[in-house]
Amino acid sequence: MEGIQRTKHHIANLFKARFPIMYIQTWEENRVVDMIREIAENQDIIKTLRKVYVWSLSRGLLDLSAGNSIEKGTNDAVAAINHFIGLKENAILIVKDMHIYFGNLANNVIIRRLRDTADILAKGEYLKNIVITSPVLQIPVELEKDITIVDFELPNSEEIKSCLDSFINENWNETTINLSEEDKLLFAKTAQGLTLHEAENAFARALVERKHLTAQEIDIIVEEKCQVIKKTGILEFVNSDLSIDDVGGLDNLKNWLRKRNNSWSDKAQRLYNLPAPKGILMTGVPGCGKSLTAKAMASLWNLPLLRLDIGKIFNKWLGNSEENIRKVIQTAEAVSPSILWIDEIEKGFSGINGNDDGTTKRIFGSFLTWLQEKTKPVFVVATANNISILPPEMLRKGRFDEIFFVDLPNLDERITILKLHLTRMLNGSISKEFNVSDTLLNLLAKKTEGFSGAEIEQVVISAVFEAFSEDRILHEEDLLNTINNTIPLSVTQKEQIEDIRQWANTHAVLATGKCTQRERNKEG
Repeated sequence: MEGIQRTKHHIANLFKARFPIMYIQTWEENRVVDMIREIAENQDIIKTLRKVYVWSLSRGLLDLSAGNSIEKGTNDAVAAINHFIGLKENAILIVKDMHIYFGNLANNVIIRRLRDTADILAKGEYLKNIVITSPVLQIPVELEKDITIVDFELPNSEEIKSCLDSFINENWNETTINLSEEDKLLFAKTAQGLTLHEAENAFARALVERKHLTAQEIDIIVEEKCQVIKKTGILEFVNSDLSIDDVGGLDNLKNWLRKRNNSWSDKAQRLYNLPAPKGILMTGVPGCGKSLTAKAMASLWNLPLLRLDIGKIFNKWLGNSEENIRKVIQTAEAVSPSILWIDEIEKGFSGINGNDDGTTKRIFGSFLTWLQEKTKPVFVVATANNISILPPEMLRKGRFDEIFFVDLPNLDERITILKLHLTRMLNGSISKEFNVSDTLLNLLAKKTEGFSGAEIEQVVISAVFEAFSEDRILHEEDLLNTINNTIPLSVTQKEQIEDIRQWANTHAVLATGKCTQRERNKEG
């Protein structure tokens, strides 16, 4: 059963079972109202038909069944509830933005009235229910036993396609709109994660800016989708143009990722019964390509990349941190299929046994449960430099599909990394006459033994700066002198790197397939 149909069926059953008060957290008030009217006015869905009323602070109580007529003197919430209770008919009341009365300045009169009302609705002569809609989930402790929370998903691709069809019909012009059925489906799937109102705005913006609506305008839909991410204030949309070929070495990891490309597609599920991959945890020596791989993965899979800074989740106000992690999960799932990148995850969860009133433990527990049980195609990429300080629960099988260890690059990988950076730096520059020969690459690769990928990149950049400062082409000596003047991390943090390698021997898979761990230890 599709999500929206499942929700409709669930709400109808709650109505029939006389659940007194329901709470739907959503921005889409109109979709909620339309759905409830469809339930209340269709005897095939609900046995006993009911009238529908809507209350808002600005307009008071509206009788939708009587052409949106306004009941006088009902702008006050308590007055509206009293009027609803006094109706001698089967009815449903939709209350908008009740959270403003449930916050820090809670209105005790309204809370008390709702508690009294819950008992009346459950046992009264007429069949009545109250549905609260709000963009914020805020339930006072006094009402926790009387209110039932109902999940209300964002529109699926079919609903968005229907919205697109309506938009096209209203703005049809054969010279400006040219979308095939396949194009429409692509638009609809791309717009998933938006509300119907946001999706329609995206279609309108594309038509206004480009003067036409074709498959080429899909980028505007993606831009509007990015707005959803930015509005959280916690997640960051990473626009990456890196290719997986820009990542030097790590062949084992790259092959693993290539094999799972499109694994969230209908074909993977329908023909192979494959579940969407959960994610990977990358650990290893700093500066060896973990973050670079996360960015390149988004281009390889052609999926939005969302970066989560764990520190932004924590808030000094009680309950806000927990709400933030829920918002992160909802947003990532709303724009799925997507990639959720958590950089240096150990810094966010290393203090789980600290004295912070249990907030970190609750957030960690929520995150672990979601990792284990998530059904939406959100691929989690977590990176860690010091995995030993992570709680062991995170490393248990089932949280991630695989844990990869990214070590210092071996000889072949260093040649690849040097060639990548030299080619990029010298392309189209005054130093383009510099000959990047195999002999030179082999020499430089041997000289940079123990260097990380980031350190090799800085060697190339520093050498080119030498040439730039003297207004000449790059010389081989520039590179060799820079290498000789660089003290790599493998020297300054030798003990820490050895500890990481020892852990990886039994707990992780090598990200490179070029040599064994024993050979790597010898080289290191």
